[in-house]
Amino acid sequence: MRALCVYCGSNLGVREVYAEAAERLGHTLARHGIGLVYGGASKGLMGRLADTVLAAGGEVQGVIPRALMHKEIAHTGVTRLHVVDTMHERKALMARLADGFVALPGGFGTLEEIIEIVTWAQLRFHAKPCGLLNVAGYFDHLIAYLAHAEEEGLLKPEHRRLLLVANEPEELLELFERRR
Repeated sequence: MRALCVYCGSNLGVREVYAEAAERLGHTLARHGIGLVYGGASKGLMGRLADTVLAAGGEVQGVIPRALMHKEIAHTGVTRLHVVDTMHERKALMARLADGFVALPGGFGTLEEIIEIVTWAQLRFHAKPCGLLNVAGYFDHLIAYLAHAEEEGLLKPEHRRLLLVANEPEELLELFERRR
């Protein structure tokens, strides 16, 4: 795996454990020589993750729409900052640049991005691994929802298994490797 796309919040959240998890993931990526592809912001969990990868000597590619350059405070210190015109272009470029996808805690954007990319896997638009880093049970309710959708016959078991779940970065990377 050359590069991992990470979706996460542009805020830090109220629990320090989220920022600590972003840092653990950043150190893990750098240690394994895996580049980071992310939303290009310098603040929140996104900024913490990017700064950690950079400080550990890793490569970071940010992808940000022109309209969010100032709102999200684009990270100008990344290895490469791609500025695109639309959110659709952002997501498509992030998908092309990455060999896998992970969600850390975040809000609507994070949820929308990880669900869209796993839907693309379900539709066989790509065969890259997708996962949740379930920091301190952050995604427990989403995981329960997916189990409910499967029980109700609205999500096939093989499609549910496309979204891998782990509590620690190393564990998630191992699941990704087994998947390949």
